Amino acid sequence: MKRTLFVAAMLFSLMGLVAQSGLYTKPADYFGFEPGSDRNLFTYEQLIGYLQELDKESPRVKLEEIGTSPMGRPMYIAFISSEENVNNLDTLKVINRELALNAKLGKAKLEKMTSVGKVFVLATLSMHSGEVGPSQSAPLIAYDLATTTDKKKLEWLDNMVYMMVPCHNPDGMNMIVENYKKHVGTKYEGASLPQVYHKYVGHDNNRDFVILTQADNRAISRIYSQIWFPQVLVEKHQMGSTGTRYFVPPNHDPVAENVPAGVFHWGGIFGQHMATDMTAEGLAGVSQHYLFDDYWPGSTETCIWKNVIGFLTEAASTQTATPIFIEPTELSVHGKGLSEYKKSINMLLPWEGGWWHLGDIVEYEVVSTMSIIKTASLYREDILNFRNRMCRDQVEKGRTEAPYYYIMPEHQHDVGELVNLVNLMKEHGVEVYELTEELVLEGKLFKSGDVVIPLAQPYRAFIKEVMETQEFPERHYTPGGELIKPYDITSWSLPLHRYVTSHEIDTRSKELEGKLSLIDGEYDLSNPIDMEVHAMVLPVASNESFRAVFKALEEGLRVERLNVDVELKAEKFEHGSFIVYYDSRKKSGWDAVLDEVPFQPGLISNKRALNADPLEMPRIALVETYFHDMDAGWTRYLFDTYHIPFTVLHPDQFPETSLAGKFDVIIIPDTDKSILMTGKRKSGDSYYMGSYHPDYIKGMDKKGFENLMTFSDKGGIVIAWGRSTNLFEGILKIKGKDSEEEFQLPFRDISSNLAKDGLYVPGSLVKVNVLEDHPLTLGMPGSIGVFSRGRPVFRTSVPIFDMDRRVIGTYPEKDVLMSGYSAKDEKMGNRAAMIWMKKGKGQFVFYGFNPQFRASTQASYKLLFNAILLDKYTF
Repeated sequence: MKRTLFVAAMLFSLMGLVAQSGLYTKPADYFGFEPGSDRNLFTYEQLIGYLQELDKESPRVKLEEIGTSPMGRPMYIAFISSEENVNNLDTLKVINRELALNAKLGKAKLEKMTSVGKVFVLATLSMHSGEVGPSQSAPLIAYDLATTTDKKKLEWLDNMVYMMVPCHNPDGMNMIVENYKKHVGTKYEGASLPQVYHKYVGHDNNRDFVILTQADNRAISRIYSQIWFPQVLVEKHQMGSTGTRYFVPPNHDPVAENVPAGVFHWGGIFGQHMATDMTAEGLAGVSQHYLFDDYWPGSTETCIWKNVIGFLTEAASTQTATPIFIEPTELSVHGKGLSEYKKSINMLLPWEGGWWHLGDIVEYEVVSTMSIIKTASLYREDILNFRNRMCRDQVEKGRTEAPYYYIMPEHQHDVGELVNLVNLMKEHGVEVYELTEELVLEGKLFKSGDVVIPLAQPYRAFIKEVMETQEFPERHYTPGGELIKPYDITSWSLPLHRYVTSHEIDTRSKELEGKLSLIDGEYDLSNPIDMEVHAMVLPVASNESFRAVFKALEEGLRVERLNVDVELKAEKFEHGSFIVYYDSRKKSGWDAVLDEVPFQPGLISNKRALNADPLEMPRIALVETYFHDMDAGWTRYLFDTYHIPFTVLHPDQFPETSLAGKFDVIIIPDTDKSILMTGKRKSGDSYYMGSYHPDYIKGMDKKGFENLMTFSDKGGIVIAWGRSTNLFEGILKIKGKDSEEEFQLPFRDISSNLAKDGLYVPGSLVKVNVLEDHPLTLGMPGSIGVFSRGRPVFRTSVPIFDMDRRVIGTYPEKDVLMSGYSAKDEKMGNRAAMIWMKKGKGQFVFYGFNPQFRASTQASYKLLFNAILLDKYTF
């Protein structure tokens, strides 16, 4: 025993000597500067390179690849713990999984696992790439933990494993760093990046954790949903510059009511320790119960819906890596929890103003991270026990409290979206089943093949959140007083957003549970084709048909669109459905199209003549501004994944581009009219400058807009939604060589008047009744849910001269809200939500909602796809 203690002491001493002798690479030596120093930033590759060095040098660090970014960069996670824990990660992973998912864990086994298990803390850094501090602090945190001889820190590392994703958004990190370095030392130092800091979605990447469209988010989600099952997760962010210096939990109201109370309590414990430890270190301006709510899933990556103790931190920002001076008179707070920038229970040590450096952010990050690690160590057994208790509680709740199941019939209006929903739930770690026999439950007949999601699962809260209709928990600052407004959107119901029929079952059925078969692997309703095929027919009701058709056009296959209803082998294909013809010279293309179809297409074995029109892909311009244009980025994502070719057109390119000669369709996603026209934001009657380099503070101006009107006059189609539709209100002009025509499209946006009357829609799913049998609504049901912020709302008028209009979608008079929250939504009743207009040869399609909102509103996709193909139809 004495010899063991002596050897341990010697090893401990040697570790200290190794660290002191410089055998571990210090961050400053590797990067050539101290991380956090003014005007210095390293790139993603340099960050990973340094952690790879530590991995080689230190037995406490292990780096693993976890996936790839949307632009193909490898993503990593760094495990940092004691050498023993790092060597024992595979065993600890099994313990984590058992605690998270095994609701039948016996008392003895649970006691053994909690006695030897470790708390895993997952930290995701700088998902919003302009928030550089967390990733820039990563080398300092890793080096400290890898080399420390501090007995307390070594004890922490014995009790926990720190799982650091050093950069959640590698592509965006490099964009920000390169842009900053481009301008550092010039008058435009600190200029904003003139694009989204991501391949597609920019700041919206944390709004993607329900839908999981982005590769980097899927990699992160798999860590806590399917592979490592950490007990704690923290997101590291930054916020504005002139408010509090730092935010730690607890968050403010409202909260997600499906989440167990203990998850929020534990977040508060971590937050209170951070506030205490940071204040003890003299770090002023730490706030709690401020600004950020825990209702929407963006701040915790949906992990709190899966029994993970999840929270975020937010640091005040600099101008990237350039320090700023904040006058005391400029300090202010707003929103929930703090009304005055004064000492209060939610900010006990206010920061007094002065210089604020990147190094300050890094210091706050280091201290807060050490506090999280200390707290995880301090409560090790309690946290491990809590994780399994949550698993047991949620499974028991699913067995004893309604609802018990969600059942989705195999037969759907859009069966492809059923397939996508099932596979998404499986990606989230949810078990999904099929019925093996028919049965009657709650007066409904369910058939073999119908999909069942039982709620007696560890992730019950997640299942309920994403499958039910959202009802925003109304909370007020005082009884009957002002509503505590939501931080972001209020609806994410997967069945409603996708128009998938789902039945919430409030009766437990042992008969049903005996007729379930687990869906293993990828869910797909297609079958091998064992016949000679001349063509396939794809139903217009399915979004996946459009995806396959756009792929077929990309592959050069012949495609036609039915202009009448057709019946094939007792299956009806409606007007607007597609015919894709087989071409033996392009078999690989044909196979690629089949791969896009997750259901059985109609098959034609002979050269049967069908009433159909040839289909060609139009030439599309997609307008994207330089102002972190996330809505345009989401549109690019949608088009790329649906094989829709397009050219990005910036507003300042309009004046010199031959629009009519190059494009058939111009699409303008949701953005301010003032940005499109001038490159500047407008508030009231005043314009104000942004933080962009002057090269990017440009709009289309008068000449560019005249060019857009010429494009329309020559037969072009303009598609716009949201605020962009304001471009086309009022008196417009078409300039010819020798003439000028003034006209006014027969519509206007009345949403500002409705808002004055009390209409408030913060981001919800509202009902729209759709005009039947119209080229823009082919494949659509009679009504759907669309994502709305209550603007714009259209009023049309009787057209004159060579103009026409049709109202394509209308809000109903009653029951407008489908999911989320709204106030006085009856003001929208019987108003136009989507309109088509014609002026001469030109056509305009305007939406009062975002048809592709964050790639999460599949029910309205076809309204956009049909508009893209509109030029083949006449009225």
